[in-house]
Amino acid sequence: MPDQTSGASTRESAVMDVLATGFGLTAHTISPVPIGQVTINYRARLTDGRDVFVKQYPATCDLDAERAAIDLAARAVKDGIPGAAAIPTSSGDVISCGPPPISVWEWMPGRVETRLSAAQLTAAGGALGRIHALFAPLPTGPDPDAAVRAWRSPDLDGLATTIDQLLKIITERMRAGSADVFDREAQRTLLERRSMLARVPALLADLPDTLTVQVLHGDYSPVNLLFQAETLSAVLDFQPPHPPFLLAYDLGRMAFYPNTVAAGPAWQDAAATLIRAYRSVHPDVPAADVRACGRVALLQLLTSLYGVKQHYLKPGLFQDDLDEFWLLRHAAAGELLSQLAETDALLADLAG
Repeated sequence: MPDQTSGASTRESAVMDVLATGFGLTAHTISPVPIGQVTINYRARLTDGRDVFVKQYPATCDLDAERAAIDLAARAVKDGIPGAAAIPTSSGDVISCGPPPISVWEWMPGRVETRLSAAQLTAAGGALGRIHALFAPLPTGPDPDAAVRAWRSPDLDGLATTIDQLLKIITERMRAGSADVFDREAQRTLLERRSMLARVPALLADLPDTLTVQVLHGDYSPVNLLFQAETLSAVLDFQPPHPPFLLAYDLGRMAFYPNTVAAGPAWQDAAATLIRAYRSVHPDVPAADVRACGRVALLQLLTSLYGVKQHYLKPGLFQDDLDEFWLLRHAAAGELLSQLAETDALLADLAG
């Protein structure tokens, strides 16, 4: 049995048990890693001196889909994309059903950087281009456009209703004298977002109908990249391959990441650096996808209440981070809207 230290919680002790029984790994200590909003993550120090990363899945998780995501990560690593290898269970599976269900990964060196240097942007863009080129031939299933059709038809009335619900909660807090700084910021941003929704139909109408749909990384962003100085040391957290989605989503989300856009006027230069590096290793990407990636990123921001919705209805694992991310996402949406023509011109030039 693992050495369960007196400071270990019941949850951590259960994870240590599964490490031993499912993977044959004895942990000396285990500590939470405060990242991620879906899985609970740990750093485990094994008795042989190694560190491993442990990902605990929620009970409702589709483990077969997660196994497919782990297979994507393995494909990328095999092709030379820097990343962690999953450590198999004693029976050869990549996930132990536990309980709790967990996967175990090599511990990778490096740190997350949310504001990237030019060299880091170049490395990130190149890795994404290689991933998209590698995944392009993968099967996309019987109805590859299903998720895109749903995305192209957002429930704007439902979004407005949810915004009104959140504003009502904030108003009640203000009347009770219990409102805080975030409540006031949330009220301002939600009122602005409600008015921005009127721009969504025209933005959607301007998108080409034939954008590339394929298997993606699915969550490619600075928080899932590790750097050692200027060197990309790991691409993490690949998402399940199905449903496939717009290539322009992965590209736009990274090129116009909220932390980058909200940081100041250099964000267009940062986007250009990343996209040039992407195209240098994936020259076959259709020009239409490059031209559309800014609008796809903007639409994704405008039609999402991620962060503020959790704050008032169902707090996340690290809600303070979500609060900050909501404010950054909203600021980025406003900036992209105000610079729409300039961004379109930039992307047209980058698309060649």
